[in-house]
Amino acid sequence: MFLRIYAALAFFLILAGDAFRYSVTWYGWGAVIAIVSAISVTLLIRGRGNWRFGGLPYPLVVFLGLTLLSTAWSFYPQWTAIGWFSTALTVTSAVAIAVTLTREEILRALGTALRLILGLSIVFELVVSLVVRHPILPFFSPYEYSEKLPKLLFWSRDVMLEGGKIQGIVGNSSLLAFVALLGLIVFGVQLAAGTVRRGWGLFWLAVAVATVLMTRSATITVALVLLAAVLLSALLLRRAKSSRGRLGVYAGMVGAVLVVIASISVFSKQILGVLGKSDDLTGRLDIWNAVIHLAQQRPVFGWGWVSYWVPFVPPFDTLASAAGIRQLHAHNAWLDLWLQVGIVGAVVFGALVITTLLRSWSLATDRPQFAVNRPGEYTAVSLLPLLVLVALIVQSFAESRILVEYGLLLLVVFAVSTKRQQLQPAPPVGTSAATPHAEPSRP
Repeated sequence: MFLRIYAALAFFLILAGDAFRYSVTWYGWGAVIAIVSAISVTLLIRGRGNWRFGGLPYPLVVFLGLTLLSTAWSFYPQWTAIGWFSTALTVTSAVAIAVTLTREEILRALGTALRLILGLSIVFELVVSLVVRHPILPFFSPYEYSEKLPKLLFWSRDVMLEGGKIQGIVGNSSLLAFVALLGLIVFGVQLAAGTVRRGWGLFWLAVAVATVLMTRSATITVALVLLAAVLLSALLLRRAKSSRGRLGVYAGMVGAVLVVIASISVFSKQILGVLGKSDDLTGRLDIWNAVIHLAQQRPVFGWGWVSYWVPFVPPFDTLASAAGIRQLHAHNAWLDLWLQVGIVGAVVFGALVITTLLRSWSLATDRPQFAVNRPGEYTAVSLLPLLVLVALIVQSFAESRILVEYGLLLLVVFAVSTKRQQLQPAPPVGTSAATPHAEPSRP
């Protein structure tokens, strides 16, 4: 019970960080982070017999080492040290979750956190629209309320009843949309696995769908299409009875990818119009061009790791802004990696993502060497790492969240958990393997 509460709190804290920062200030949020981090370190120390540093994914270890070493050549060494410490705390919590909880327990904890965020977000926006009746700023904002303030500064813009994009307790429509996307994945897997009551699961699935509709994120729309394709491919592979059948599925996947690439090259403007995006991707092209220009000055090892940009420190103080607000990331994780840790860092982090994706794919299609139970026994929960990782990869081309906070946490959780699963020997054919933990009870 304690571990599930701890994991649910960690997921809630990392996914709804702005809700804490807007309500109890950065200091209050930092205090909660310190408590969760202390618990994570304690769990790793007490459970040191169940894991070892050498058993972690090699690209993860190399990336942590590279970002720390970047302090030596960083243009802003003190901020690189702070940024690395923040990254290390996130990775520590992720490793603690991955080595102390089963996939079923991770699924349940993540589901609890997502239900809290989505539920509180709907209530929050309703209170703003029905009671407050005007946009609200964070409680400790240095600004006074004014309709002339940039929209990005508001916690809620009071647009729920007008059909606008709601921001929820996280204060950002794009972030809330991604939380809703995670909800669709997690609640769907829970329903398929039978770990929640059907009516309860369908209710929260409907809440996630409604939130996706009320946030209307182009990135999430693209992610939904790709997730549907990936899920369909995985299920078809599971149903394939022979190697020839699996080869046919893979051939179909390659054909579908080629069709998509051709369609994008021919109908790019029409596709952007359907997604509600301008030709400059709502200002992102300007930000990307500025980042590319700066990254080219230090292309191999970058300017130094910092995770989130520090808006008052050169070169970030003049790098990019949108709607009068200084930007805190490149809106593209791969450009951000090139900027901060160069081509070398981007390659190392890419290796972490790709190897995790490959292990997640193998786990989702239940290849015998990665099977949790009997080889060939399909489980709904085994789809979770793959679907979440695909969502993170799609988002990484429009946001840099995979490098910080919830994106990095989820990536490392599944990178470590799938690596540990890979290292476990497969049970003999015709025998059943005992699971280390009992299946969680239904709420």
